[in-house]
Amino acid sequence: MTDTSDARTPVGRRTVLVATGATAAALAVGAVPRPEAPTAEAADTAPVAAAAICTLTKEMTEGPYYLDGQYVRADITEGKAGIPLKLTLTVVDDDTCVPLGNALVELWHADALGEYSGFVGNNGHTEPDSGTFLRGGVLTNASGVASITTVYPGWYRGRCVHIHVKVHTNVTLTADGSFTGGQELHTGQLFFDETITTAVARVAPYSTNRVTRTTLAQDSIYDDGGAASGLLTLTALGSSTSSGYAGTLTLGVER
Repeated sequence: MTDTSDARTPVGRRTVLVATGATAAALAVGAVPRPEAPTAEAADTAPVAAAAICTLTKEMTEGPYYLDGQYVRADITEGKAGIPLKLTLTVVDDDTCVPLGNALVELWHADALGEYSGFVGNNGHTEPDSGTFLRGGVLTNASGVASITTVYPGWYRGRCVHIHVKVHTNVTLTADGSFTGGQELHTGQLFFDETITTAVARVAPYSTNRVTRTTLAQDSIYDDGGAASGLLTLTALGSSTSSGYAGTLTLGVER
């Protein structure tokens, strides 16, 4: 079973991805939670800021590998081998660009061999399957920032390298470290620069994945929209590919 069923679907909800790179960093550092009673000045300037910064984009398909009830945790690696990836995702309201605190950002993706937890073997490899590796989420802080540690994803038949993402609000944390309830505001995917992915593919254990890799340009889901379509801004964490990368993006969602 592959994720080739990820055909583009009509937009059910408006979603935006905004202000990557330096702009995202500025948003994350300088933003404050939405005030309960905004001043007249804030009310006048917020729509202008939104118009200047926010860019509408389509949501992406959930795909066949989603599993409910994953852990709320900042590190989702579970010891999986791979190049370190430290993600900083900022969630903002698309109408005002004000950050959303206490929103759950949930991720799931394939390991270096292209296998999803809960579905190991679908990409032709045999390995232990916890049903939870490379899955989980974290609540955003008051500045709307969710920081998650994982590994650079691998690839599987028919899809380029990507990470699935959902944004939920009003979830209830459970005693077993998971979450329940709430409202799902966004379902999307995060994508990676092809030059960096090519370098990653040369490094073990990625280099042992013999499945033909679909490039970003060949992918049936990514629409070449850059950050507006989920393309991460990647920054090297060291002098070599093996040192890993930091990835940033700002997700704007409609509440």
